[in-house]
Parts: sequence; C-alpha cells; structure tokens
Amino acid sequence: MMRKQYTSAFKAKVVQELLKEEKTLAQIASEYEVHPTQLKNWRAIALEGMSSLFEKQDRAVELKAAYEQQLTELYAEIGKLTTQVTWLQKKCQI
Repeated sequence: MMRKQYTSAFKAKVVQELLKEEKTLAQIASEYEVHPTQLKNWRAIALEGMSSLFEKQDRAVELKAAYEQQLTELYAEIGKLTTQVTWLQKKCQI
C-alpha cells in the first residue's frame, strides 16, 4: 500500500483549520481524510516552528542594517580615495 503524500500548502490549510478550533479534531480528520494522529503531529510541528517565523524577520532587519552600514563605509572609502587621486594628479602635473 502506497502512503499518501500531502503538500505543504495542504498541511498549512489543515493546521489553520485546527487552530481555529471551530471543529473537533475528528471532524477535521474526517473532512480532509487524514488520520487524527497525523493532524496532531502537524499541529505540533507548526506550533514548534512558529517562533522561527518571527526570528527570520528579525534577522532580515539585522542584515539590512549591516548592509546599509557597510554601504556607508564603502562610499566613505570611495570619497577618500577619489580625493587622494585628485591630489596626486595635481602634484604630478607640476
């Protein structure tokens, strides 16, 4: 017997239905034709991983700030080098 394969979108939809708590676990299992134990596992995975969703957002903010800081430093370095090149060009023309 071949095992059923569920897409992540399907799992997310079912877990959202579970979290609403408008229907019992048995009702949702029957409606989506998924074993109740499997539904419990999916819900546990979703709840366990939920905090990482917010960590990713925090990490993105940190990366953006670091990128902007590095960009500012590089532009400052470009300005400094441009000034030095201009000065050297003037000195070499004498």
